[in-house]
Amino acid sequence: MMPADETYDVIVIGAGAGGMTAAAVTAAQGLRVLVIEKTAFVGGTAAWSGGMVWIPANARMKEAGLSDSVADAVQYLSGTVPEPANAGLRAAFLARGPEAIAWLESNTDVRLRPVKACPDCHPERLGATAGGRVLEPVGFDGRRLGEGFARLRPPLPEFTLFGGMMVDPRDVAHLRSVGKSLRSILRAARLVSRYALQRLRSPRGTSLYLGNALAARLYASLLARQVEVLFDADVEDLSMQGDRVGGVVIRHGSRDRPIAARRGVVLATGGFSHDNVLRKRFFPAAAGFVSSANQSSTGDGLRLAATAGAALNTDATSPACWVPASLFRRADGSRGVFPHMADCAKPGVIAINAAGLRFVNEAASHHEFVLAMLRESKGKPDLPFYLLCDRRFLWAYGLGRIKPFTRNYRRYVASGELIEAPDIAQLATKIGAKPSALTATLASYNEGAKEGRDGEFGRGSTIYQRHLGDIGHKPNPCVAPIERAPFFALRIYPADLSTAIGLKVDAQARVLREDGTPIAGLYACGNDMGSIMNGNYPAPGIALGPALTFGYIAGRHLAEGGVVAPVSCVSASG
Repeated sequence: MMPADETYDVIVIGAGAGGMTAAAVTAAQGLRVLVIEKTAFVGGTAAWSGGMVWIPANARMKEAGLSDSVADAVQYLSGTVPEPANAGLRAAFLARGPEAIAWLESNTDVRLRPVKACPDCHPERLGATAGGRVLEPVGFDGRRLGEGFARLRPPLPEFTLFGGMMVDPRDVAHLRSVGKSLRSILRAARLVSRYALQRLRSPRGTSLYLGNALAARLYASLLARQVEVLFDADVEDLSMQGDRVGGVVIRHGSRDRPIAARRGVVLATGGFSHDNVLRKRFFPAAAGFVSSANQSSTGDGLRLAATAGAALNTDATSPACWVPASLFRRADGSRGVFPHMADCAKPGVIAINAAGLRFVNEAASHHEFVLAMLRESKGKPDLPFYLLCDRRFLWAYGLGRIKPFTRNYRRYVASGELIEAPDIAQLATKIGAKPSALTATLASYNEGAKEGRDGEFGRGSTIYQRHLGDIGHKPNPCVAPIERAPFFALRIYPADLSTAIGLKVDAQARVLREDGTPIAGLYACGNDMGSIMNGNYPAPGIALGPALTFGYIAGRHLAEGGVVAPVSCVSASG
């Protein structure tokens, strides 16, 4: 239902991680807040993500005995984000990120813990750390949301077990060791039993982890502050009071209704991953139209801001954060996109191009992986790339949405998703490569792999790469021979996780005009805000870290420094 009193202090457009952070901060300061969400769920893409939050020099890593400093982080970013653009925003992020996390943990339900063994992506660079800058959400009991649990965006089904069971990252090792360790068998039995009990009362498991736990914790914080969330509502326009944003015009049902905001509006709609017009404008042609972001990320915030004279930040070395992805059809007919975040680094799989040649260090970050795909494509769209493995790898690690220990993999072959052949020559024929080329590629790889070496790309040569591999595999966690028939190929595509091009903002998260002046009453965070990393990927969590930080900054500025404006408005488009 539409709220009876349609005047608020702050309106937040978008209920993802950044938007809910901004709403929680302003509500905690006693302001009346409305969150407008175009879908039926809170959480956005964050609810599907790993929930990693990159915050250098955070208090949690210090408590864990891990050393870090802002000076070290500045040095690290100077080597991994060399462009001068947005240096001021990076400085604001480094200065206020720890403050933001400390405030959220003290004033909301957000709880994070350091990932001690998760290094920065380029650990060889000065200022890098071996772990602790990445924070992950502490697990959350979804039952605490009450009826609101139905409003939390479910995780991607491909990242759950038994149709809805999420797994704590710390339990993954136990599940992989079932049958090898009594302790792991007992732990797995407890997890499955707990899930079975949960399913008696809920359509999915209520033990939440990763990004789903982060989204749930932020939503619980809004519910505790009685923040109103208006679902299934589209914002048609911004309302103006002179040159100041003073509210919005929404479409809810069949009517357009104005809602006033005394202090301001925060744009947090998730970027433009699923807007084909903007993708064609900013993305390289070879990138195509595959995205692992939530389908509601259609550039709404950017279009709304443009009506108020906002400028775009196009100073990006890459327009997106990339990930290789495979495509498939679910049982209900919907298209699935599986982001390959870590399986490419496991021992016993390689990536090949259409000619059957390796082209990348498969254990590099998913962003660097796709940059190599785009370079290899030379501007041509839809060139095929594949992951290649053998039966041993498929059984031990799975591939894409095919989970480890899958006995009936042939249904994936029957659907065309997975390509199978009894030998490499026949596999090459099936994917359109020359058998001699693919045979030579595999022979060259296997020669070194038998000793744990990758002579071509040095795979497994850094602690970041080894972190993504299988630490139990010796001597190299990222390298093993591919030699046990049958052999498999899975087609992968360049896909984006999030957009890097977005609105220009200042250090207070205020949206800027082309002349650099702030638009009064208009703020942006999350993927509506241009990437402070300029499209580089220095570490896991560099989307959610700035999203929470600038959501916090926007909320604090609105609560402490926002100027109260009259409520009578006209639409920005006249």
